[in-house]
Amino acid sequence: MVGLSVPAEVTVILLDIEARWRQMVRRDGGGRRAGWGQDILFPYIKDNVLEYLQTHWEEEECRQDVSLLRKQAEEDAHLDGAVPIPAVSGDGADDLRQTIQAVVDNVHWQMSLDRKTTALKQLQGHMWRAAFTAGHVKGEFFADVVPAVRKWKAAGMKVYIYSSGSIEAQKLLFGHSAEGDILELFDGHFDTKIGHKVESESYRKIADSIGCSTSNILFLTDVTLEASAAEEADVHVAVVVRPGNAGLTDDEKTYYRLITSFSELRLPSSS
Repeated sequence: MVGLSVPAEVTVILLDIEARWRQMVRRDGGGRRAGWGQDILFPYIKDNVLEYLQTHWEEEECRQDVSLLRKQAEEDAHLDGAVPIPAVSGDGADDLRQTIQAVVDNVHWQMSLDRKTTALKQLQGHMWRAAFTAGHVKGEFFADVVPAVRKWKAAGMKVYIYSSGSIEAQKLLFGHSAEGDILELFDGHFDTKIGHKVESESYRKIADSIGCSTSNILFLTDVTLEASAAEEADVHVAVVVRPGNAGLTDDEKTYYRLITSFSELRLPSSS
């Protein structure tokens, strides 16, 4: 892979970072790149939910989170292994500890089933916000990412993010990164509220939202199903090959344009 020329009609670069932040985010640890969601964010919830609840229990936001989780637990009562969350009866510290532990057990149970309930996602979002703000978690990027995005911006390109992670989570990542607040580098963010990433219509909606043609967009992804969907919408596509990403078949390697670094993109003005 010796570089890839960006078509002259491209004015927008759309970056896919996934909920796992596969393409852009890394965590150093014995040379291993961790998947952002599965190896960092979700374990953080499991490891810290008890302390978080103990610390924030009296705050209104936390009370609302617990109330929503309790309501979800009532709806889940018929499911095998479901964990009920009793109301605090006011009978002292032991009763409070039991209630908090029930919330912890419920969260762990839901996460073990990879559930996406609104109640669970709301608590997770609040915990991640607190973790990023306190500096307990930071986004770390491959060395080529930030310099490349700065180069694209200087050349007049617009740069957007499209991730299955929520827009709020994206902004936390880029606003609290190891390189500081780099939100200013991005012209906007999209998540699956605009549509699923394996559906071509999602990319048409993104183009409409930006105010451009789909042919004006270059989409960088590591997921070939997403690449195929984008191509169906006449979006230009390049598949990013990073350590730790899913392997490609021989046919995929032949069919798709591949890059291993953002620095391999050659903009029209520099081609």
